[in-house]
Amino acid sequence: MQRLKERRIRIASVRLAVGLGTFAPLSEENWKRKQLHRERFSMPSATASLLNNPQGRIIAVGTTTLRALESNLREHGRFQPGEFETSAFFHPPDTISSIQGLITNFHLPGSSLLMLVAAFSGTDRILPAYKKAIAERYRFYSYGDAMLVFA
Repeated sequence: MQRLKERRIRIASVRLAVGLGTFAPLSEENWKRKQLHRERFSMPSATASLLNNPQGRIIAVGTTTLRALESNLREHGRFQPGEFETSAFFHPPDTISSIQGLITNFHLPGSSLLMLVAAFSGTDRILPAYKKAIAERYRFYSYGDAMLVFA
């Protein structure tokens, strides 16, 4: 983190209350209601200000962060500080406008997390990346390898 700061890359935080639902399989009800489990998050005023006035790309670290940022932006039209909950389920053909890049791990097929990554970067870009990851024997899931994805 220090090296990033030395390069004048600004870092902002969001507090996430990640629930076990993150790892739950998708149900028919999720697709019908376009909702997942509820997760709480909070955004400090300094973070909202930085995100509303970026001086470069916004890169989210993790899909739970992306879900929180996109939910906040969609609900308020711009990033708002405060305590929030989201049950939003983003998947193709949804478009993601809150970020320009995402650092995330390789998620399991059919998971809401993979659907969110595909909504952000496009299925046509993510599927080839996953095929290469499998061919190269990358590690999947929470403690596996990571990738930097752009829209």
